[in-house]
Amino acid sequence: MRKHTFRELCGFDDRLLMLVGIPTASVLISLLIFNEIAMAGDWRYFLICFPISMLYTSIYWLFMRWFYSHLRVKYPHEQEIWPRLLGNLLAFLFMFTVINWGVDTVLVNFIAQEKVPHNDFLEFISTFLLCSLVIAIYEASTFAHQLQKTVTEKANLERHYVESQLEGLRNQVNPHFLFNSLNTLTYLIPEDADKAVRFVQQLSKVYRYVLESRDAKTILLGEELEFLRSYIFLQKERFGDNLQVEIGDLTDRSNKAIVPLSLQLLFENAIKHNIISTEKPLKIEVFAEPETLIVRNNLQKKNQIMESTGVGLQNIKDRYQLLSQKPVHVIVSTQFFTVAIPLLNPEPETLHA
Repeated sequence: MRKHTFRELCGFDDRLLMLVGIPTASVLISLLIFNEIAMAGDWRYFLICFPISMLYTSIYWLFMRWFYSHLRVKYPHEQEIWPRLLGNLLAFLFMFTVINWGVDTVLVNFIAQEKVPHNDFLEFISTFLLCSLVIAIYEASTFAHQLQKTVTEKANLERHYVESQLEGLRNQVNPHFLFNSLNTLTYLIPEDADKAVRFVQQLSKVYRYVLESRDAKTILLGEELEFLRSYIFLQKERFGDNLQVEIGDLTDRSNKAIVPLSLQLLFENAIKHNIISTEKPLKIEVFAEPETLIVRNNLQKKNQIMESTGVGLQNIKDRYQLLSQKPVHVIVSTQFFTVAIPLLNPEPETLHA
């Protein structure tokens, strides 16, 4: 089995940290432990003590780093921090008892030729603080990396969820719409063959658009409106003058972008949830305000056994949230149901006809 690197285990590269941290810690520990020598101005001894401190610091740092990486393999989860801390404490005590004694005997007594005066308790405390700082830095850095990774994974999951939801909506457009369209076509064929041909042409445009917009995150408003007119043609063959649609002059906004199928979903919701009859025709308006596109219909709710799930409208909100800081606004009054969707600047991948 391949051995994991420190970066793979802990999520960050600590080479720069060691390059800066080890010399800095060595200087501070030298000044702390050999303070009496430094204050006496005996720099000959101090120049001997600093390399020794550098060696001590390097050994402790590298050993604690190595042991920490092994504990990360055995106890990888954040809730297992206490076994890791206990393991590191035992490792430190082992080091101080065995390794520190060996280095002290060889380097201080033999190289310095005589015992360098220092405080054993102060040495223990400073070494303990050094090792604790090293482990704290590694724990904090690893936690920060894993937190960022978790946040990124959550965002990706939410994005995939929204995109899969959109894919479902694209694959539907919806089955009832196709069923109703085919029923309408069945009546048109014997009555008006030319109109039946036009109906099939518009139906073909609707489903071609759905296929072409499958991978697009945004689409030009002009393209969506062209598709919407085909969709409206099919719906008006079903509802006649009971469905009234008014689309304002949007020529100057045709190069702005919106999320694909958003207008069709809003029209579909209006048709699905409102009464459409001779006595109560449904009127849907589409017009622009400075930074938004407004879709508004008169409110005449059907008496439905089940409440609307709002999946289509929520999908539009979610897709806009992934693309822009501009929110989708839904305004419900006693007379109208209004949705304001942001007009975006087109992205490079925005679909063109």
